[in-house]
Amino acid sequence: MSHSYCSATYRCYDEKADFNKKALGIAVGLTVGSWTDLPEAKKAEMERHLGKVVSVEVHEPDSGSGETASDRYADIQIAYPDVNFSRDIPALLVTVFGKLSMDGRIKLIDLAFSEDYLSGFQGPKFGLEGVRKLLGVPERPLLMSIFKSVIGHDLPTLREQFYLQALGGVDLIKDDEILFENPLTPLEKRVEVCMEAAAQAEQETGQKLLYAVNLTGPTFSLLEQARKAIQAGANALLFNVLAYGFDVLNELSRHPDIKVPIMAHPAMAGALYPSAYHGISANVLLGKLMRLAGADIVLFPSPYGSVVMPREENMAIKQTLLTENKSDYVFHLPTGVNSFQENASQHALSLRSSFPVPSAGIHPGLVPLILKDFGNQTIVNAGGGIHGHPMGTIAGGQAFRQAIDGCLTGQSLKAYATQHPELNAAIEAWGLRE
Repeated sequence: MSHSYCSATYRCYDEKADFNKKALGIAVGLTVGSWTDLPEAKKAEMERHLGKVVSVEVHEPDSGSGETASDRYADIQIAYPDVNFSRDIPALLVTVFGKLSMDGRIKLIDLAFSEDYLSGFQGPKFGLEGVRKLLGVPERPLLMSIFKSVIGHDLPTLREQFYLQALGGVDLIKDDEILFENPLTPLEKRVEVCMEAAAQAEQETGQKLLYAVNLTGPTFSLLEQARKAIQAGANALLFNVLAYGFDVLNELSRHPDIKVPIMAHPAMAGALYPSAYHGISANVLLGKLMRLAGADIVLFPSPYGSVVMPREENMAIKQTLLTENKSDYVFHLPTGVNSFQENASQHALSLRSSFPVPSAGIHPGLVPLILKDFGNQTIVNAGGGIHGHPMGTIAGGQAFRQAIDGCLTGQSLKAYATQHPELNAAIEAWGLRE
């Protein structure tokens, strides 16, 4: 009888370990606990619960390139039987990396799921195409702006800042992730005044706009908070996923009352992905798990600006958020060399795509790099690059829209800027990287 499995791949560093023995220890230790001591009859009964070593690829240090013994590692892939855990993300994470995360220099670098496990998740409710449809923008890269400062300001000040951003031609405006419920700008009032400003700006720009209001508060009150926000007119939600957990995102995204896209903020991610030796890789943390749990839009540090993530990690996140290739997500226990990969890739992935948003330190002169790396399927996200524009906030938004339009014409942005004063002023202030 065949059983279904999810798989986890780890990068394990050790100067002299027997990595094959280590892999076997993980496969047994995180599933049935012990194996060799079991009587044969018990083994037959427990076999369906036993983890399997799929592969062990050892990297020996190359002294010629300056590597030392401490650079010795192995990539270890283990298959975990679905029968061992319930179909939710916490159960899978605790199984594959709960205790193991504390076992020396070891990092979770990939996850793949059985068809059965994957079928328990709806993924993004709107996804990339749904967000585009709401905005009526089928092709071009989208533009988002962030409130410059929110704490200590009253509603009229917040409304004015929102209105100026909207007039600049942005498609989305998001709250700051550190804006929580407070007497100056309570959620429902904030949504009402900002959506009024959005409607007023639309009269002038002819452009629809999504406002991602920050969903906060104790976990068990989040659904009620979201209902309040949506009742008040909110057309998107911002959510600090890692502070609350992937399962909270999943429950919110699948709830029938949450009829708006959810934007996932990467707050806390820096505690988990940057180390080579510990944590969870960015493509799993901010890619696969965000999409699986239902994030329609996913923010992550860009390789260009102030909070830098290596470009290859950005590209890995992009791949996991946008791919339609089932083999990127689905795992079948191999019966022969790579045969499971061929089986898995025969059908398209059923999860909707999530919108990738490289963020932090973005100015108009970086738009050519963003579009080179991400193509049109991205949201250009700016804070100081809009509010800090020499000609003001409205001009800041216009400069970004001009940068996007200029790149889409295929000509040099420097040449395009000569006909567009807002873009030209931004390039003079912050430079240009083409």
